[in-house]
Amino acid sequence: MDSSFSEPPPDWPQNNSQPGEWVLVARIVRPQGRHGEVLADLLTDFPERFSERKRLFLLAAKSAPRPLTLESHWLHQDRIVFKFAGFDSINDAETLRGIELAIPRTERAPLEDGAVYISDLIGCILVDSRTGEEIGKISNIDRQASSAPLLVIGTAGTAEVLVPFVRVFRPKIDLDARRIEMQLPEGLVDLNVPGSKTEGKVRS
Repeated sequence: MDSSFSEPPPDWPQNNSQPGEWVLVARIVRPQGRHGEVLADLLTDFPERFSERKRLFLLAAKSAPRPLTLESHWLHQDRIVFKFAGFDSINDAETLRGIELAIPRTERAPLEDGAVYISDLIGCILVDSRTGEEIGKISNIDRQASSAPLLVIGTAGTAEVLVPFVRVFRPKIDLDARRIEMQLPEGLVDLNVPGSKTEGKVRS
């Protein structure tokens, strides 16, 4: 079977979908096992929902989202292993390396009142409510580096800033205004510039 995603077939639909239509749930890291299984990083707070899902979508830059039938899955330490129909060998699994898995936004799990999807924070402006200073725009969420999600903030300078998304900072979220206010401890912004001599983590 030819499962390559490097060059989609000429008749395969182009990716004209909007980024907001999809929610990332995992990112495939590498093959796992000998029968087409793949190991993936979790990008969702609801891994139990995979038990209810029979289909996930592959998001590739050069092609439209491609549905895959999920045969089985299991948690592996802090990651997850997937087995998809039609991927039955290590070579098949290798073609999925680095591919992101998503679901339609309309299929997201419902949230309790006051809760928010971490992925919805991307694109919001972070403001330090203690000083009123605008820190920058959230460009990504790092779920792997810490026990709490880290907001990756693009600043006016060249460096990015990492800010833990924790309740102790009392976040106030206005998704309509694309604005988040947090009471950041003094020195946190300088402390959490990646690669700085004072780089560290603030725990909740």
